[in-house]
Amino acid sequence: MTQPATDSHDQTTYPPPADLASGAVATAELYEEAAADRLAFWGRQASELLTWDVEPTEVLDWSAAPFARWFADGRLNAAANCVDRHVAAGRGDRVAFHWVGEPGDTVTTTYAELHAQVQRAANALTDLGVRTGDRVAIYLPMVPEAVVAMLACARIGAPHSVVFSGFSAQALRDRVDDARAVAVITSDGGYRRGEPAPLKPAVDAALEPRDGVESTVRAVLVVQRTKGEVAWTEGRDHWWHEALEAAAPTHEPVSVEAEHPLFVLYTSGSTGKPKGILHTTGGYLTQAAYTHRNVFDLHPETDVYWCGADIGWVTGHTYIVYGPLLNGTTSVMYEGTPNTPTQDRWWQIVEQHGVTKLYTAPTTIRTFMKWGEELVSGHDLSSLQVLGSVGEPINPEAWTWYRRVIGSDRTPVVDTWWQTETGGIMISALPGVTSLKPGSAQVPLPGISVEVVDDEGRVLPAGHEGAGYLVLTEPWPGMLRGIWGDEERYRDTYWSRFAKEGWYFAGDGARRDADGDVWLLGRVDDVMNVSGHRISTTEVESALVSHPSVAEAAVVGASDPTTGQGIVAFVILRENAPRGADGQDVAKALRDHVAREISPIAKPRQVMVVSELPKTRSGKIMRRLLRDVAEDRQVGDVTTLADSSVMATIQAGLQGSRGSED
Repeated sequence: MTQPATDSHDQTTYPPPADLASGAVATAELYEEAAADRLAFWGRQASELLTWDVEPTEVLDWSAAPFARWFADGRLNAAANCVDRHVAAGRGDRVAFHWVGEPGDTVTTTYAELHAQVQRAANALTDLGVRTGDRVAIYLPMVPEAVVAMLACARIGAPHSVVFSGFSAQALRDRVDDARAVAVITSDGGYRRGEPAPLKPAVDAALEPRDGVESTVRAVLVVQRTKGEVAWTEGRDHWWHEALEAAAPTHEPVSVEAEHPLFVLYTSGSTGKPKGILHTTGGYLTQAAYTHRNVFDLHPETDVYWCGADIGWVTGHTYIVYGPLLNGTTSVMYEGTPNTPTQDRWWQIVEQHGVTKLYTAPTTIRTFMKWGEELVSGHDLSSLQVLGSVGEPINPEAWTWYRRVIGSDRTPVVDTWWQTETGGIMISALPGVTSLKPGSAQVPLPGISVEVVDDEGRVLPAGHEGAGYLVLTEPWPGMLRGIWGDEERYRDTYWSRFAKEGWYFAGDGARRDADGDVWLLGRVDDVMNVSGHRISTTEVESALVSHPSVAEAAVVGASDPTTGQGIVAFVILRENAPRGADGQDVAKALRDHVAREISPIAKPRQVMVVSELPKTRSGKIMRRLLRDVAEDRQVGDVTTLADSSVMATIQAGLQGSRGSED
């Protein structure tokens, strides 16, 4: 077993396991190569990881900054790179996906079978009038057809816009209208927490005329999943299985320019209007393949990889679909929630399929912590070799638990920082190279340029005690190419804060320790200003979770007439934690604990014990809703929550928890 070491800050560090390091895909030489000639480095990655119809001769055109063009004179097809070339190389019998449905049904799809399905789906879309350049909205649960649909769009050069299946009809309509989609691919429904959840009615509502204006959508393809009754619009609606059966079995992939749009993915914006993040083909695929291969030490001949995200988010795009398929990986894909039908469902799947690489969110990890170690101990998880974390900064306690309990105290945990806008992982350890620090994202990947700076754009040195802003100082292949239909918003949102320096501002706070390792502190708008002191929500949450009674915590800053902002904490206690009288004893204990761990300034104004936190189906905590409650405002849209009743419970509890303030 690898023995932990202790760094100069008395923090336990974990060197790479010797057996993993000896056969690791990524070595320290990658850093040296990228530092010597960054563009040549990316050119080699593009050449080695992708198959081009026309090899590019130019790596980067940055003359129209902040609009980049990567590998612009090259031509390729994303679907052909994900599927066709593996079949042509004799790997058609390799499993692409082990899909597990929530009710227990399973589908195993080989690369050859995926190839056949994607060709028919591409022809079905073409038969319905979809052409190269048209946008197609995909509104599907976690079913195999979601992958086929994305690849079919890519095959004909029609940019897809995947809309998370938990979004409301209104949210779907906003995205369809903004992208001017000509088709929607959906299903009758999916399974969630043991029950069928309808989807088609939301599509029907979304496509109703708005203010007398017809939707741009001309065709709707419907996957039959739950076999529930659905309304039908003749001439517009078509069953997926019937369309594919009627389609020709072969399809020649459309060769597109490297800068041809691959997808538009909408993310929330400060104005309330969703931002359509545009990603193109050649650069995005290069970074997807490169990061997936190196961060997860991917050996496609032997690995079984599982990303627990939803297809509707960028993590699903890059690390369920494009990255794994580009690398010829065998993956697991799961339809439902971690606790259906039992709380050990994930560990059953890991054991059954021999999963070697697992990638999930800190929220999910903390949920497993709350449920207890005994759910894990009954399963053989010895196949696991690398564990990954994504979505938000992971507190050291959750990191350590993840490694110790899920990884049997032997697997590296790679904490990855990236965004919808970056397309792929930007900061992460390399499991065969890096000595790991629990809670730190560590260092930029080879080829990525990152700094932590102050308000004036001055680079903060390693070991600087204060928080700074995380910026990207050089363009990267997977970067967004703009906001769909709004160039000015793209400039203002990402490039105006440090326009003089020409840096991309990620919107996140960070610090660098004395070794130069990066510690993410959450969104800048999640940095609270209490009596003039900047306090990160992540730091307070980590302090709360370090208390033995706390399983999970979320912290927000609420307006305060005295201090500017007051800290309001929402905590879930462990099963065996003492509650005290009306929760007041534990609230006081937790407030005092934060004061000791960080500072009396960081002491929460209020601590509320809750049974659950408002989360999306992908596990992201919706802190804006907690902020609404903390500031006594009407709670905003809850349609994206996995359980919308959570907010009513929290609001009712908050009214009775005033005694936790002192």
